[in-house]
Amino acid sequence: MNQHLHQSPPQRWGCFLFLLLHLQLHVPADACYTSIFSFGDSITDTGNTYFISPQLTPNCLIPPYGQTYFHHPTGRCSDGRIILDFIADYMAIPHLTPYLAFKNGVVPRGTIHHGLNFAIAGATALDRTFFEDKGFVVDPTTNYSLTVQLDWFKDLLPSLCTSPSSCKEVLSSSLFIVGEIGVNDYGYLLEEETTELAKLTPYIHQIVSVITSVIRELINLGAVTLMVPGSIPLGCNPGYLTELATTNKEEYDRSGCLKWLNKLYGQHNELLQIELGRLRVLHPNVNIIYADYFNAALQFYRSPEQFGFGRDFIKVCCGGGGPYNFNGTAVCGDAGAIACDDPSEYIYWDGYHYTEAAYRWMAKALFDGPYTFPKFSFSCITPETSGDFNNRAMK
Repeated sequence: MNQHLHQSPPQRWGCFLFLLLHLQLHVPADACYTSIFSFGDSITDTGNTYFISPQLTPNCLIPPYGQTYFHHPTGRCSDGRIILDFIADYMAIPHLTPYLAFKNGVVPRGTIHHGLNFAIAGATALDRTFFEDKGFVVDPTTNYSLTVQLDWFKDLLPSLCTSPSSCKEVLSSSLFIVGEIGVNDYGYLLEEETTELAKLTPYIHQIVSVITSVIRELINLGAVTLMVPGSIPLGCNPGYLTELATTNKEEYDRSGCLKWLNKLYGQHNELLQIELGRLRVLHPNVNIIYADYFNAALQFYRSPEQFGFGRDFIKVCCGGGGPYNFNGTAVCGDAGAIACDDPSEYIYWDGYHYTEAAYRWMAKALFDGPYTFPKFSFSCITPETSGDFNNRAMK
C-alpha cells in the first residue's frame, strides 16, 4: 500500500480517484463471453451454502426464500433471482452452478463450461484469522474468505483446461466477477469494535487490499475481463437501521438512511476505485470494470415510485415486525415471520438482502445506466438479445 495514500484522510480520496479515472486507459474492445466465474458473499451465492455443514444462513435454504421465480429455496438469499442471474440472462448463459455442487459431484462436469459460482453466504474479504487475532467472536463456520474462494478456482483449473493454450482461450473468453465482498467484514467490526467512523476507516485499506490482491492473481492466471462491484449502501439496510437506531434525526438523510454508515461504505468504494485505476495502468490490456452497486441501489430510496416500490418500501417484505418489519428474533423463514403479498413493492426481501425486483433494477442499471466504468457492454449483445433479456427479466 502506498504510504502517502495510507496517511491521507478520507476526504482526499476523491482527488486521487479523479486523477486516476481521467488517465488514458487502453482497454480491450468489447467481446462476447461464454462463461462467468463469480466470487463473493450472500448477495452473490447461488447455492454453495447448501453444501457446508453446519450451514451459515439456514433460513436462506427454507421457504419462503425462492418463492417468486424458482418457487422453492435454491440457496439464494432472496425471493428469486439475484444480480448474478440477471447478468447471466443478459449474456444468454445458464444460471451459474455453485462450485461446491460441482465439487461434490451433484452436477455433471459439463456444467463448468459456462462457468461456476464460488460466492458463499457469510464470506469475508479478510481471512478468519484476522478477526480471531483481534479477539473478535467469529462464527466457527466462517472460513470461506475471498482467498479461500480463489483457491477453489485454482483447484478447478485442471478441470477447465488441458494445456496452457487451452487455459488462455477459456479464461480470455470468461467474465470474472469479484464481489461484492467486504460487508461481512464491516459487520464483524461494527459488532465488536465500534460504531465510530474514524475507528472503522483504517480497516478499509486492509479489506480493499485483499480484493485487489485477488484481482492481481486472477489476472496473472489469465483473466482478461473482470467486473468488480462496490459495496451496497448498507446505511439503508433495515437490519442495521434497526440495530443502530438513534433518536437523533440528524443522523439520517432524507431517504431515512444512516448517513455515517453510508459514508463508511462510500469511502470503501472510493478507495476500491482508486486501486482499480492503478491496476488498469499496470495491466492496460485487461478490462477492469467497476460496478457501482452503491448508487445503482441508492436511486431506489430517492425515487421509489419510479421503480414500482410502494410507500412501505423502506420496510422488509419478509420479517417479524418492528419499525422496518425486521426483528432479530423472528427473521424471514422463522415461524414468527410473515412474507408480504407482493415482494416487487419492496426493496428488501429480508433484513439484509434485496428482493428479486430490486436486483433486477440494479442489473438493468448496470447494463443501461451510468453505473459501470468502463461501460459494461459486449459486441455479441444485439438489440434482439437485449430485448430477450428484458422479457426474461420481467417474467
